[in-house]
Amino acid sequence: MPVCLHPVYFPNVLTFSVVLSNDIVWEVHDNYQKQTYRNRCHICTDQGRHVLSVPIKHVGGHEGRQLYRDVRLDDSTPWQRQHWRGIQTAYRTSPFFEYYEDDIAPLFAPGYTHLMQFNLEIMKVLGELMGFEVSQSKTTSYASELDTITDGRFLVNAKLDLQESPEAYHQVFHDKHGFIENLSILDVLFNLGPQTSGYLKKVWDQSSFPALKR
Repeated sequence: MPVCLHPVYFPNVLTFSVVLSNDIVWEVHDNYQKQTYRNRCHICTDQGRHVLSVPIKHVGGHEGRQLYRDVRLDDSTPWQRQHWRGIQTAYRTSPFFEYYEDDIAPLFAPGYTHLMQFNLEIMKVLGELMGFEVSQSKTTSYASELDTITDGRFLVNAKLDLQESPEAYHQVFHDKHGFIENLSILDVLFNLGPQTSGYLKKVWDQSSFPALKR
């Protein structure tokens, strides 16, 4: 059964394991919510787990709500350059950074206007780097409960503790911080390279995901 997910900013390992191993339908009719992976991801720096947060333009009005697909990026600060420099500093000594950097760097060039479209483009590029075509299927309307597809939208919650412990792999700052689990897919890609897809499939196979595996 297909799984419904939110497009997020450089998805974490658990979320991307779902993307790689299932047919995906992207939720494109929901309201934007704070404290989610829609506009943030975690990488590992010499200081440990570090969040990269994409600034957005907030709307006014009585409730300040807006549809996720309408959320615009806030380019009043050079966040693209800051994020890319942070990634370079964190992973330039990783085994496969130079192998992938020319494909990923263009994503940090100014020009994208909306957060959702930016995230979908990120997914497309990541799929190409891993040798599979990311689904283009999207919801046609919003529903709080889904009948014909599996609801994986809970994975967008940045505060969610899934009690999953993916198998450790060697990270750049492993000697300093030990293994830090469930970082952005970038961490796996730069450290494992062509083995990334195999690792993600193993994560999916070994995880419980009670809400998804039914």
